This record gives sequence, structure tokens and C-alpha cells, in this order.
Amino acid sequence: MQEVVLCAAAPQASSSGSGAIVLHDVQTGTSLASFKQSNSGPHCISFVETRDGQGGFILAAQHEKSILNVYNFQKHQLAFKIILPERPSCLTVDNSGTFCAGGTTQGRIYLWEVASGILYNSWDAHYRRINVLTFTHDGAALISGSEDSGVSIWSVARIVDEDTQNELPTPYCTLSDHTLPVKDIVCGLGAFPTCRVLTASLDHTVKLWDLSSQSLLTTFYFPKPISSMVWDITEHLFFAASLDGSIYQVNLFRQRTEKHAGQTIEAVGGAGVSDLIRVADEDSNSRKCLITVGQPITVLIISLTSSLLLVGTSTGLIHIYDIASHQLLRIISTHKGMSISHLATMLKPPDLVGHISLSLGLGSSADAKDIIPMRPVVPFHRIKDSNAYDYPEAEFQRDYAFFVQPDAISTSEASSARVARLEVEVENLREQLWKAKGINDVMWETIVRKVMTQEKREAVVEGEDVEKPKKKGKINLLPNQSF
Repeated sequence: MQEVVLCAAAPQASSSGSGAIVLHDVQTGTSLASFKQSNSGPHCISFVETRDGQGGFILAAQHEKSILNVYNFQKHQLAFKIILPERPSCLTVDNSGTFCAGGTTQGRIYLWEVASGILYNSWDAHYRRINVLTFTHDGAALISGSEDSGVSIWSVARIVDEDTQNELPTPYCTLSDHTLPVKDIVCGLGAFPTCRVLTASLDHTVKLWDLSSQSLLTTFYFPKPISSMVWDITEHLFFAASLDGSIYQVNLFRQRTEKHAGQTIEAVGGAGVSDLIRVADEDSNSRKCLITVGQPITVLIISLTSSLLLVGTSTGLIHIYDIASHQLLRIISTHKGMSISHLATMLKPPDLVGHISLSLGLGSSADAKDIIPMRPVVPFHRIKDSNAYDYPEAEFQRDYAFFVQPDAISTSEASSARVARLEVEVENLREQLWKAKGINDVMWETIVRKVMTQEKREAVVEGEDVEKPKKKGKINLLPNQSF
């Protein structure tokens, strides 16, 4: 149960070369594994962890190219490349690894099924470049943020519904209160649409939304444009960062002292469109201005234990701070001279190349692919196949199961085949039973006849032995008896 940091480093704008995706130990900063030949921008990397007996994978959209690199945790080398229909500006995969969504500079969204490569839909979602895409935690909705200052919520079920494939997808709702490009989106926990969403924009604001009521709860106004943010898993606080290196901490709950009730905890904001909370640099008592890094900040992330804040910069440094004390604990400088485009925390994969877990009982790292096979990833289709929706239900379920589990047939077909095999086996056993019974009956009758014949012969022999002495012996008559 070791926590690691998945970091993506890309060449700076003024330099050339190739970047990499590296896994670091969050406590020591040591590099555990490296995946080469990757050059991805912000919001262009997504991954699925190893779980449920299947190895995880990493998808990395390449900067200024229509190429998607696919890696798995079991080897350093690139697994394969996928040619995309357009150059992506952002990319995301849902938590289950079922769907992958990509946004483009033209405002278009593509939605693929990872295990089959089927392009379910592609549509013009925004007027300008899409900066960020994210799924809700249950994967039921896709959220997009664009340069046109709009945020749209899309129902995944409606997008993949075969009855609506000839219709232009319409959003579940549109959040249109920002006035400048949206740069980051963070979705809170909970099933859609009961979850809340934070959106950050260059208009100096971060807005808190409630999806169930499709309403704005609170607007937080900052002294500088906000380019990235991160939300605590308990949703008690969030951090917002500007490009100049300022990081603000905003507490969503506060203590209030009442005359009779004593100290109570109440939520901050929630009054709606008119609720505006200003966050100031000089407000040192509230400790909202947490850190001044002094370098352009590209990405923020909080550790799994919610005790560490990790800050990626455009100079390739990763600053690790203690959230409670605001103290700088260490700096990971492995990627100095590059730009940190992505950070994420996760548990170390048990099938990580060079660090195979001993609990798997493997003789070598080469055996990992047999014990934990890679989760299916198929090259994505570049055009929408209308024939994909003409499948009969039974055939579709069989093909879907084949793509999800290539080594196994569908459940219904497996059950039918097993029943047929059992029926044949029962018939063979019944036939063998009748043959065995016939042989047993013949053996029984033969033995009975043999025993009966032997007993008759013995009885005849004994009868002859009794009569012979009577014929040869002397006969004595009684006095009054004549012969």
C-alpha cells in the first residue's frame, strides 16, 4: 500500500526534445518507473489503475499531433499508438476505464469505448477550443469547459443511446456564468446529478455549482486569474493557483460562536448567483493565501491521505507541502528544465515493471502479463460506424462480451454450450450404464444357472448313495409280517 505520484513532464515551449511519464515515491521522490516517448500538454493524460484482476493503462495525447500513446504498467516501452481523427486539446477516461472522451481545438468532442474502439458519437459541443474534460465519479456524465467561457454537462447514457444516434446531442445543462475561458474543472464525490462541481476561469473566479438543481451556489473572486485548482476529497476546502505562482486556500466551512449554542460549524456561501466571496492576498488571518511559489504553476494535486499538497511548475519542479503547517517538505527536481503538465496520486500498481508485488507469487516480471492481463484497449475508430447500431440484441451482447473479455465468450453462449456438453455427457453415461447393466444381468444369470446345475448334480449323487445300501442289505421281517 505505497502511494506514488504519476508525473508527466514535457519540453518547455522554447525547447525541443521528448518528455516522459514517471512514477515517483511520494515520500522520498525516488523514481520508480519511467515511460518514454511522450510529450503531452495539460489535461491530455488519463489513466486507469490496476484492479479487478486486470492491469491498468495510461493514455497520453501527444502535443500538436493526432496521436494517442498507450502504455501499461508492466513494461517501459510504448504499447502502441492510436491515430485520432483530429488533434486533441484535452483527454479523459472514466474511473472504470469504459469510455474515453477527447476534446479538440475546434470545440468538438469524441466519445469512444475503450475495450472495442467504437466511436459512439462526435459532435460540436462548443464554439471554441475545449480546455478540459472530466467524467463524474460514477461515469454517468461528462463535463466540458471551453475557451468560449461555457461549461456543459453531457449525459453519457444519452450519448451512447442507439435511438438518439441520428440526433445532435444536447447537454443536460449549461453553466454559463463565467465571462472568460474556463481553465479547470473538478467534480466532487457522489452519483450524478447529486454531485457538486468547481469551475475555474481566467475571469478571476472559481464557481461552485449544484448539478441536481442546475444552479450556482457561490462565486469566489480572486485577485489574479485562476489556471488550476484541486478539491479536498472531503469537500471542506480547495486550492486555487494562478500562473504567477500564487496559491490560495479557500475553506468551505467555518466556525461560528453563538451565545447559547457555543461554537458551531457552518458552510460558507450557498446563497446563489448574488453570493460573492472575495479572496484577498493580504488577508493573512484567514490564511487563504497559502503559498507563493515564485514560479508559474501548471498543476495542483492533493495526496490520498489529504495531508500533502503537490505543486507542479513550468520549470519542471514538484513542490510538496504539508497542508496543515504550510511547510515545504521537499522538492522533486528530476524533471528540472522541463514543464510539469500532469500530476496524479495513486497506489503503486502491483504489476509495476521492476516492482512486481511479491504477493502475486510470480517467478519473474515476465509472468505478470499472465497473472494480471492488460485491460483491453483497442485502436479507436476514426469515423462513426452506423452499422454498429444495427446489431440484434443477442449478437451485440456476444460481441460486447468478446471485446471486454477477449479470452471468454459471452455468458449466455457459455451457458448454452455447457448445457449441450452436459446433455451429451449424460447420454453417454446412460448408454454406458445400460451396457454395464446388461453385462451384469448376463453374468448374474450365468452364475445362477451354474450354481443351480451344480446343486442338482450333487443332489442326484447323494440320492444314489442312499438307495444302493438298501438294495444290497439284509431285510428283516416282523413275526406277523410276510413278504
